[in-house]
Amino acid sequence: MKYDYLIIGAGISGAAAAYELAQFGSVVLIEAETAPGYHSTGRSAALYTPNFGGAIVRRLNQASGAFFKEPPAGFCEHPLLTPRGLLTVAAPGNEDGLTPLLNLAGTGDEIEKVTAARALELAPLLRPERVTAAAYERGVMDIDVAALHQGYLRGAKRRGGEVICSKRVESLGRPNGQWRVVAGDIVVNGRVIVNAAGAWAGQIGEMAGATSIALVPKRRTAIIVDPPSAVNVDAMPAIDYAGSDAYLKPDAGKIMASPGDQTPTEPQDARPEELDVAVLVDWLERETRVSVRRIAHSWAGLRSFVADETPVVGFDDTVLDFFWLAGQGGYGIMMAPALGRATADLIVSGSLPADLREGGIDESDLSPARLA
Repeated sequence: MKYDYLIIGAGISGAAAAYELAQFGSVVLIEAETAPGYHSTGRSAALYTPNFGGAIVRRLNQASGAFFKEPPAGFCEHPLLTPRGLLTVAAPGNEDGLTPLLNLAGTGDEIEKVTAARALELAPLLRPERVTAAAYERGVMDIDVAALHQGYLRGAKRRGGEVICSKRVESLGRPNGQWRVVAGDIVVNGRVIVNAAGAWAGQIGEMAGATSIALVPKRRTAIIVDPPSAVNVDAMPAIDYAGSDAYLKPDAGKIMASPGDQTPTEPQDARPEELDVAVLVDWLERETRVSVRRIAHSWAGLRSFVADETPVVGFDDTVLDFFWLAGQGGYGIMMAPALGRATADLIVSGSLPADLREGGIDESDLSPARLA
């Protein structure tokens, strides 16, 4: 089997890249698991927050907005975004923690400071004594991650792309000027490899002999619990905490909560640690009126970062035709439309799409060379 573009990893990033690259040549997605999106894609908080992350991350998130709001005809049956809003709460003594967020507000992405009373109206499950001020972002939306992922996979297939699951990559090489990938019981050949292997991207890079980007997978824990019986959470915004990585959000009539932990770990099928879950429950009961009698579901996912917490998108410096699409951290879903187009344009033309460059993103901002 021979292709123009071999994409390793069929999560949201690999699927978006396949969708865009299939316009320019033959594409195959190689996935180790039995179904695409088993790991980080299927364990996302699923929020579109254009003011989240560092400067380059925010620009990439914002560049994805047009796709989310108006996807191509036939891409999906229902809107990808639905209104949610985000309330960032300041606890007593931490009011100044709202200032950096309020300074990020831009046209179309307004952030307003609200009183504690207004915050409690928006999120009545909060404990009044734990809220002294807050900021509210009306433009934060829920993302239908499944529809986005499936839209990319279906679209890639309509454009002639293929998806091969249950085939873990065992070796890579370029014996005759073409990449040769051994994955389980198959051998696949191609001109360009796109390394979209998520937490395993560093291992794939090692197999290829590529320059290390020092990728670090980090475990994040989450639980789903029942809200207080008198609180209708469906219309409630998601909630962040100033000066903390912890957050919670409505989830099908229940509450999803996470401490925002980032524990370095080896690439694996992550599982929640009992201590992390216990600490999270204690925090949730102190900050809200939620009383956790049972945990409906708990899980952990891996977010992978490089040193500057900006994604790595570009050709390797030392290995020919080896393209990195890695290090998306916790922003992979939001960035997928922008990074899918960036990947295709960088591979085909050597430059980023015009709108990304006009938005203040340069090829060097994403290139693996910056990490040398």
